[in-house]
Amino acid sequence: MTAPLTGYALVTGASAGLGVSFVRRLAAEGRDLVLVARDADRLNGIAAELRERYPITVEVLPADLSTEAGCATVAERLAATEQPVDTLVNNAGLGLYQAFGKAALADELRMLDLNVRAVLTLTHAAVVAMRERGRGEIINVSSVAGFLPRGAAATYAAGKAYVTTLTEGLAVLLAGTGVRIGAICPGFTHTEFHARANADMSGVPGFLWLEADRVVAEGLADLRGGKVVSVPSRRYQAIVFGVRLLPRRLVGRLVGRR
Repeated sequence: MTAPLTGYALVTGASAGLGVSFVRRLAAEGRDLVLVARDADRLNGIAAELRERYPITVEVLPADLSTEAGCATVAERLAATEQPVDTLVNNAGLGLYQAFGKAALADELRMLDLNVRAVLTLTHAAVVAMRERGRGEIINVSSVAGFLPRGAAATYAAGKAYVTTLTEGLAVLLAGTGVRIGAICPGFTHTEFHARANADMSGVPGFLWLEADRVVAEGLADLRGGKVVSVPSRRYQAIVFGVRLLPRRLVGRLVGRR
């Protein structure tokens, strides 16, 4: 197992959900942090909490990663040679709970900008900087949805499939460079994600829900243990295993019925 790095860790979507779990976990490891999200007030509140609890430095970097300007701001921080970032967590993302064709095209494009373009932009900046230094780690938060042909959330699922596939490809490219990369693919997780999308999740069975802290702990352990794609919890590992075995047409029918 590879030991955790000691430089700055930059976490996007750090103001809520999995992002908060990531920053608390990394802070407990003694890592200095760069917190990225749109909501500066929430970021400052989390930063104050972490500074009070741990002897670390916490930077607050407000940015809207669905915009080119926001991505450029964060990419510039990743490229900095002073106080370099050794860990990037691409966690920011959003979902739409409207069928394709019913959601506004502008909303679909904004989701792609945040879930795909921002991940590509920041990963590119991190790879260039980290490979030059010969060290670093990149964690891309994907989803079990990326393994499923989800008609009602086609754009979201396709975006997450891209994130997972990009990560797998870069893991091959970066082998032996001192830079490791992995994708964490959780299932339903207790965060603000679904509430922000105004989604009714009452039909999801209780046994399918995961806790954010567990997702983060398992994902980091898998990455640092050499695993490229992490699917937290055995129940979701079994689901993904079954999906990969079954014919895609059958999987599509089963998902459609659900």
